[in-house]
Amino acid sequence: MSTKKILPCRVSGSLAMPPSKSVSHRMIIAAALSEGTSTIRGVLLSDDIRATVSACEALGAKISYTRQPRGLFKLSIVGCAMPKAAGKTIDCLESGSTLRFLIPIAGLDAKDTQFIGRGRLPERPLGPYHDAFAGTTLTLTKPDSKTELPLTLSGKLEHGVYHLPGDVSSQFVTGLLLALPLVRGNSEIIIDGPLESAPYVDITLDVMAAFGVRVDCDGHRRFIISGGQRYQRACLTVPGDWSQAAFFAAMASFGGALHLTGLRPDDVQGDRVIVDILRQMGGRLAYTKRGLFVSASDLRGIDIDASACPDLVPILAVIGAAAKGTTRIVGAGRLRLKESDRLAAVTDTLSRLGATIQSDADSVRIDGGKPLFGGKVDAYNDHRIVMAMTAAASLCAHPVIIDGAEAVAKSYPDFFSDYKTIGGAAL
Repeated sequence: MSTKKILPCRVSGSLAMPPSKSVSHRMIIAAALSEGTSTIRGVLLSDDIRATVSACEALGAKISYTRQPRGLFKLSIVGCAMPKAAGKTIDCLESGSTLRFLIPIAGLDAKDTQFIGRGRLPERPLGPYHDAFAGTTLTLTKPDSKTELPLTLSGKLEHGVYHLPGDVSSQFVTGLLLALPLVRGNSEIIIDGPLESAPYVDITLDVMAAFGVRVDCDGHRRFIISGGQRYQRACLTVPGDWSQAAFFAAMASFGGALHLTGLRPDDVQGDRVIVDILRQMGGRLAYTKRGLFVSASDLRGIDIDASACPDLVPILAVIGAAAKGTTRIVGAGRLRLKESDRLAAVTDTLSRLGATIQSDADSVRIDGGKPLFGGKVDAYNDHRIVMAMTAAASLCAHPVIIDGAEAVAKSYPDFFSDYKTIGGAAL
């Protein structure tokens, strides 16, 4: 276990944002399912993305790498058109996206196909798939009632009408969306109740369209998928990651000044809402020719519905600690089933630094505007907790010591080196 000592600081300068992990997963999978060779530029090979690359190779894609500047890679992907999953073991490491995206895809050719993983991944629920595939020819067999992995698939994904609840991870919707165009016959996905994290489904539809696959939508309630389609090769560049940008935007708001480059103001990524949230809290943000400029701001507490942007909750809680008054974050119940119980993790870590914070099953309340002390916290094996606590150091009188800081490699292995280029001190 590695430990990082984060000294209080003020960040400044310019920083290119890492490529979006959410978009990268989807582009790599679509390319792996395509006919011909696709090129995906600007890929950051974090642990989660490596899991997806390895899984796609297990299903029959051939992937080669060319190093690019800033530690990024260009991937040349020879697609398999149809996956060859029979008898394969697919190691998803700790990546929930890899697991949930690829279960329906492996179901196109499943026979004793096994999914494995580590960390909290075996405990993360797959109930929506068990329910959706009940009574079909695709069977999912798990070891017991308490764990999902190792999961064995047999049978075949067929066309039909699939119901999914709207109040669970949109990753289940994405998995079916990616797979169903390849089956014979037309299908529908019907969402029961409002779809939370709908912007992540928009990312999926955007990537599928770039690879020539069409889905008709009735809002976010019903998706109509024509069968017999084929993914076509594409040459694409991964856009900057708004989820990661939120941590740096927060740091600048606490007393610095940063230009964040590589971000698209019109991106479909849902976490782009961090700009609107910070502005509502009094943040000073503006788009310039160089990128998104964020500077020191007098922040005030507001009420935030995080149901469409759950990945932002750890840094929103830190922002709430900086803001005068009370910040309430609701719609966050699914965070208890992430890499950590993120509601419990962010409540514990911020409390240890001196914040006044409390959480319940679905929400967090922070009474902010008071200086934090600093201190020692555990990362909970969660990359977003590491980055949130690094940002929190800017509010502290004394250093923040993070045990388990290596968890940041799950999504952003260069986080601390990038942090140092803008004046951060991580020892």
